[in-house]
Amino acid sequence: MSKQNVQLFFEKLAQNIERPETELEYNNNFELLIAVMLSAQATDVSVNLATRKLFPVANTPQAILDLGEDGLKHYIKTIGLFNSKAKNVIKTCQDLLEKFKGEVPDNRADLESLAGVGRKTANVVLNTAFGQPTMAVDTHIFRVGNRTGLATGKTVLAVEKALLQRIPKAYLLDAHHYLILHGRYTCKARSPECGKCPVFTECMFKDKSVFVEK
Repeated sequence: MSKQNVQLFFEKLAQNIERPETELEYNNNFELLIAVMLSAQATDVSVNLATRKLFPVANTPQAILDLGEDGLKHYIKTIGLFNSKAKNVIKTCQDLLEKFKGEVPDNRADLESLAGVGRKTANVVLNTAFGQPTMAVDTHIFRVGNRTGLATGKTVLAVEKALLQRIPKAYLLDAHHYLILHGRYTCKARSPECGKCPVFTECMFKDKSVFVEK
């Protein structure tokens, strides 16, 4: 995709996506961190259903520790991989209290030192909580980047680096949410809605014509 088309790509996404923000529900940085940790290989809908019950009861590191691992599982058992996630959340809460005075750190190294927090989760927190221009590449963004020609790569990290180099500075802060929402609702995995796509003209998807509504 040419530099000019990349600019148009994001101009059009910005015109069509009024609220480029996460669909996870949270009220503070700690709730965001826990919600993102729970969202791995799970839908935002399933996470929100669980945290609507969890956060009114426990939304601080100490409160979740007071629940204990089994108590936490009671609230998140409807989310995939809840056993391992409960263990990681408990360990993360311990580390937040012991190493970071109960506060969510605002840098990658400290975030990635927490149990269950990898590069993608750290990028989401850095971007959404602290306004840093990071790019968290999930399955939607990986697909959109490769399918459209915006940023191609065989690995998540390769696509992340390519996106950070190609996205116009004016759109970099919100780019993660523009792309994830576009991938979730328009550029879907099995049935991309090319006929309704605002960036159809800029897209380089070779077989997109078969998806155009007649």
